[in-house]
Amino acid sequence: MRYIVTHRTLYRYSSGVALCHNEARLLPRRTAWQRCQGSRVAIEPRPSLSAEREDFFGNRVLYFAVQDIHRCLEVNVATEVQVLDNRPFEPSSPSLPWERALRLLRESPDPEVIEARLFALDSPFVRALPEFRAYAAPSFAPGRPLLEAVAELNRRIYKEFIYDPHFTTVATPLKEVLKERRGVCQDFAHLALACLRGLGLAARYVSGYLETLPPPGQPRLIGADASHAWLAVYLPGEGWAEFDPTNDCMPREQHITLAWGRDYGDVAPLIGVMTGGGSHTLEVSVDVAPQHELEPER
Repeated sequence: MRYIVTHRTLYRYSSGVALCHNEARLLPRRTAWQRCQGSRVAIEPRPSLSAEREDFFGNRVLYFAVQDIHRCLEVNVATEVQVLDNRPFEPSSPSLPWERALRLLRESPDPEVIEARLFALDSPFVRALPEFRAYAAPSFAPGRPLLEAVAELNRRIYKEFIYDPHFTTVATPLKEVLKERRGVCQDFAHLALACLRGLGLAARYVSGYLETLPPPGQPRLIGADASHAWLAVYLPGEGWAEFDPTNDCMPREQHITLAWGRDYGDVAPLIGVMTGGGSHTLEVSVDVAPQHELEPER
């Protein structure tokens, strides 16, 4: 699938901002299953300085600074992305028993395994507390293949939790999400991470976009898409397998990868510091358009 992904962010300030420094993680990653043909970045006011780099996790980061006094900051990024159907794992893929995978993660001297151990540790948004381990336990019977166990955990979150965009904020404790059984994709990804890390497994947070399909016979609604989140679990010696608990699936061509890290804090779309500004309002819109929809009829 080929898409044009457009992400628009608009801040409005109650008083003038004299200076701001920002980092944007809005440029999709290049992976074995995803090709980025090019991005168009438009920032108003025009930055005095800008540069692209890779962060610790290999995500593409756009740094920019605005040194003119302004009351609005608008960041528009449009990227042409091709997503291939060649992710390394399928739901039916064989895998090691989860205890064996855990033992290899702890003991293997392989550099890739050592690097993956970072994702088995606590992070600012995800703490491996006993209640998360307890929630995961029914899915991880002794000797059960790791992928099969994670798939069941993924399915349980999908069935037992209610998608409620008005219940949580970024600051809502994950323990409250578990207690109330509701949240959004970010919460469900964090919950799965806490469960897996509670067992000692390595799992990372993935941010991206998901094409929203309209009901049969209806046109796709512009702006109906939103930022999305899922997770990936590490299989020592084999790689990372992705799961989407919000939709009870393993990501395929309709999932566009933006960035990954330990949790949301590592992949926030836009962060920065500024002088002035007072209070502010924020508007965010995302559109994921299949490229053929943009081509003129002949």
